[in-house]
Amino acid sequence: MRISDDRYSRDRLRLDIAMHFIRYEARTHTTRQWTGLTDDRIRKLYRAYLQDGGRRVPRHRGKSPRQSAFFMRTSRLRQEAAALASICCLLGLLDGGRETRPAAGVARAAALCQAYETYRSLVSMPAISFEHAVLLVETLARGQELRCGGCPDCGVLLVTDPYALRPARCVRCSDTEAADCAAPARHRSRAAQLAGSGHP
Repeated sequence: MRISDDRYSRDRLRLDIAMHFIRYEARTHTTRQWTGLTDDRIRKLYRAYLQDGGRRVPRHRGKSPRQSAFFMRTSRLRQEAAALASICCLLGLLDGGRETRPAAGVARAAALCQAYETYRSLVSMPAISFEHAVLLVETLARGQELRCGGCPDCGVLLVTDPYALRPARCVRCSDTEAADCAAPARHRSRAAQLAGSGHP
């Protein structure tokens, strides 16, 4: 009886997670990869979701995003990627660069849903889709193209390019460094103006 109850609980959790993936507009093969459900079962879940009054969500076709450089394109994406990665580390989905194993199986899929929901609640207009969140987690877990690192000035978690020539800094420290570099230039410019006007 206990074995049957445990199996029912796992199956129920698997279905609940698949419904979250559907609401997040995940592709069928992404849902299959993370839940272990068949394509036919996922399609039936989608139809049942609509019949129960759920809003119609786009069914994306084709391949999932694969370009990890997406997260490095703008300072906003770098910030949001770092925020999402931090949440994933807190939930055990990523190890944050430590030699610990992340949660596996259905528990890992549940942690991914929780992490993405938390990210969306913290960011007013999120720029990272669920499919891109999956890409970020998988890329950071491999640790080849992108890694979890720390700002050398303040230590906050960053998503970093391991092949970058310069160490990555968070936006706040980068802005502070830029302001510090700009201050002497302003002083020199002001001194030159005074010298040219003949003022002592």
